Amino acid sequence: MFYGSIVAMITPFDEYNRIDEEGIKRLVDFHINNGTNGIVPCGTTGESPTLTHEEHKKVIEITIKAAAGRIPVIAGTGSNSTEEALELTASARDMGADGVLLVIPYYNKPTQKGLYEHFKTIAEQIDIPAVVYNIPSRAGVNLLPSTLSGLAELKNIVAVKEASGNLEQMAEIMYLCGDKIALLSGDDKIILPVMSIGGKGVISVVANIIPDKMSQLFKTLEEENYKDTLEIFQKFIYPLSRTMFYETNPIPVKTAARLMGLPSGDLRLPLTAMEEENLKRLEEDLKIFGLLEE
Repeated sequence: MFYGSIVAMITPFDEYNRIDEEGIKRLVDFHINNGTNGIVPCGTTGESPTLTHEEHKKVIEITIKAAAGRIPVIAGTGSNSTEEALELTASARDMGADGVLLVIPYYNKPTQKGLYEHFKTIAEQIDIPAVVYNIPSRAGVNLLPSTLSGLAELKNIVAVKEASGNLEQMAEIMYLCGDKIALLSGDDKIILPVMSIGGKGVISVVANIIPDKMSQLFKTLEEENYKDTLEIFQKFIYPLSRTMFYETNPIPVKTAARLMGLPSGDLRLPLTAMEEENLKRLEEDLKIFGLLEE
């Protein structure tokens, strides 16, 4: 379940800024048809902070039904409140999610003991495979490899999405945890270095717009065709990954999806439309890579 190209899927909205149910179904089919290995609804890229609890559950439910067992759905159910994370995780399990993505508690900056107890409580109370999501830049606290190694002993903690950008930290995770936990890159720009130290895949932003290239990257890796792997990475994934961060994620990727004719809709405040200069750069890049007509 936790390997290869896993897309952190955008949440499409309709013209009234409501959940676009048909849009979600179209996106799920789009990813399945292009070889994506897993879907994460309601992550950072899915604008989860602006979804109500009812909308959050609705997006997960629609995604699970649309996937219909054809591809694993790993639902974003994390929170900085342990009780809230428990409630969302239980809901996702009951709806049939294959796993959950649990972000480290943000804003309240718990200690390492607090982080351990947070994830331990969820893992022991809700029987579903869980991916711990370490993203210090957004959470304000870093989950240390020593803490993660303790969590890896729990049967439901099976993977980590590492978005610290620190390869030495990821190498330490592999050293301490071995095969007890799957290491997933949380940054498209360093997929290959992460894979070289034992990573199993990526939870990807750029896979929203080039799922075929991302799935092809992992296919060539599996075949040990490293020349083609490097070519795909250098020609498509790395440069487009830079494009996706001209502004705060998910502003560029959701804008790109809309320009390409994929279900998208507007962003919800406090996220806003791209600055004109950055929008022009985005459009130029999409044309260069054949994703937008001249």
